[in-house]
Amino acid sequence: MIANKKEFGGGLALMVGFWVVFALLLSPLYAGKNMLDYMDSLYNSISKNSAYYVPEITKKAEKLQGTSFSTKIKPEGKDASPRVAAMLRAAGATVEEGAGELTVNGDLGVLLGAAMQDTETVYKNDGPAIQSKYGVEAKQVMFDWWNTFSAMEKDFTKHEKFADATTLNKAKTKAVETAYNYYGIEAQSIKEKAVIVVASLAGYVIYTMWFGFAILFMFEGWGLKLEH
Repeated sequence: MIANKKEFGGGLALMVGFWVVFALLLSPLYAGKNMLDYMDSLYNSISKNSAYYVPEITKKAEKLQGTSFSTKIKPEGKDASPRVAAMLRAAGATVEEGAGELTVNGDLGVLLGAAMQDTETVYKNDGPAIQSKYGVEAKQVMFDWWNTFSAMEKDFTKHEKFADATTLNKAKTKAVETAYNYYGIEAQSIKEKAVIVVASLAGYVIYTMWFGFAILFMFEGWGLKLEH
């Protein structure tokens, strides 16, 4: 038995409206995407713009020019050694290939600067330029730089070169990794999309409350109430 038909009817109308809007949000009405995909793309593009640390790491690389290093690394993956060796040579390092191991010598600042040039190119989604340079897909090059820096960081830490290891870690996580993750996404400033961002956040709050009030009115109209 429904205790308050008017209140229950209002809640039911809100609930029906909620699911109608939900169906519209999941329809490809927003630049060929549903609302969830559209907003996901928007926030990814905004976060990419705010996660741009390549210039910061490039400045650190410039300060490290003249810092020589020697290390041994084991590239991960099938046929990785020749590919990584070619990449490091292109970055100005001297590389000797062994049985699954590379002995690398060079200038840390020059090597890091070359890696940041590649990272900048990938960050700008210029995959063809990387493909032309290495004959390898852009994300693969970023993956190789990430693994190379990981191996070098581990070796530097082992030999108590903590400052250089920290710099490599920052280059790996704040530049190379973000370029890899955001490849193919166009960066946008939040200022350019401020109206949409504010509207989406307000809409999320209103839509959540809409569902809550629909349930509240239906339950109260039905006669269910919380009592202390």
